[in-house]
Amino acid sequence: MSDAAVAKREGWTLAALLREHKSAVIVSLIALTVAFFLLFFRWHFRQMGPSGFSVRYPEDWGHAYLVPIISAAFAWKYRAAILGTPLTRFWPGLAMLCGGIVIYSFFLFGFPNHMFQGLATLVALAGVVLFVGGPKFLGLLAFPIAYLALGVTISDQVMNGLTFQLKIMASQASAVTLSILGVDNTVAGNMLTIFTRSGEEIPLNVAEACSGMRMVIAFIALAVAVAFFGLRHWWQRIAVICLAVPVALGMNVARVVVLAIASMYDPELARGEAHTLIGTLLLVPSFFLFMGVVWILGRIVKDDKPEHAGASA
Repeated sequence: MSDAAVAKREGWTLAALLREHKSAVIVSLIALTVAFFLLFFRWHFRQMGPSGFSVRYPEDWGHAYLVPIISAAFAWKYRAAILGTPLTRFWPGLAMLCGGIVIYSFFLFGFPNHMFQGLATLVALAGVVLFVGGPKFLGLLAFPIAYLALGVTISDQVMNGLTFQLKIMASQASAVTLSILGVDNTVAGNMLTIFTRSGEEIPLNVAEACSGMRMVIAFIALAVAVAFFGLRHWWQRIAVICLAVPVALGMNVARVVVLAIASMYDPELARGEAHTLIGTLLLVPSFFLFMGVVWILGRIVKDDKPEHAGASA
């Protein structure tokens, strides 16, 4: 677009720009997207490339592939409000973009840290949106941008600190559940020892068997998606999201119990790919559990008022 067209577009909506300058706007958006991706290519490649974290640790971070799709779906749901909001050039957004680039560069070259590189990428993305569209436009896209953070790999130090107590709880709950089922066992920290009827002792590292409770991030991502797509009131959404950690804990306890019982028949079943397969299968009942809660909460409150795009996002 010419300088005059650019100046004229101040206060225009994205829908109006698409009507008047459709080709130019589409080309500009594609160019901006490609430039942004190339600028932060290193992080995207290490996260989702052929040898990235999401490929090497699919059980922990495989959900990162779905996060951008869900984020885009959030934006699409309120596309009417997004397309109808006047665009205002907001120069502080440029400072935010530059700040994100500086932070990214520091954690890339100065103090390498993949997690902070990802978060800096989101700061830069928010800066682009703020600069191009203004505060109100960023407000509409703030949630989809924030949701992308659930696809950023968390460093082991942070994750271990956050999930340590969950590991202990999973160990204790697994031991109690096995005792109820008649399986003789003892637990010490994260180590669960199974005693077979023949007197054989089978050690099972709960921290490894439940993947250090790292699936809690995937459950939170699932809960947020289900809550914001299936519910309209904030208290309902918060209730579903708060269930993410208990459900993750419960599913991991079930996982450890299944692995413990399986190991009594064949110790090899508790090693290798077996725990990965069991953990993946348990995502299915957890999803339906969330959907069941959404169904119940959706019927507690009857709201006949029509939903306005963007009003409850």
